[in-house]
Amino acid sequence: MTSLENIRLSNETKDRLSNLKRKTGLSQWNILCRWAFCLSIAEKSLPQQVDIVTDSNVEMSWRTFAGAGNEELLMALLKVRCLQDDLPIDGQTLVKQFKLHLHRGVGYLSTTGKIKSLSDLLSLVEAT
Repeated sequence: MTSLENIRLSNETKDRLSNLKRKTGLSQWNILCRWAFCLSIAEKSLPQQVDIVTDSNVEMSWRTFAGAGNEELLMALLKVRCLQDDLPIDGQTLVKQFKLHLHRGVGYLSTTGKIKSLSDLLSLVEAT
């Protein structure tokens, strides 16, 4: 069974996050990744079913991604979203859906053209 113990990103997503870090002043990958994930699961449509090559050197644990004490909450959000999408909640599906939502969310954050500062990021989140 595949697990979410260690999360790796694609090079494209790493580059997008680097740009977002510069624009927002946020220094931690995991904070931007959490925002991206939550933005994606809030979207009604399913993420495009693509194979994501996790070829970057950015890796974090699930605990780091979620933030201490939030691991169960974010896992529950992922499971609820899978159930809403009529998907099973087995390990392999959870890993795939997590990667799809995370990478889609980073794409949303980086391609809106609206995020030039931390306050722009906050405004985007407030609007959703």
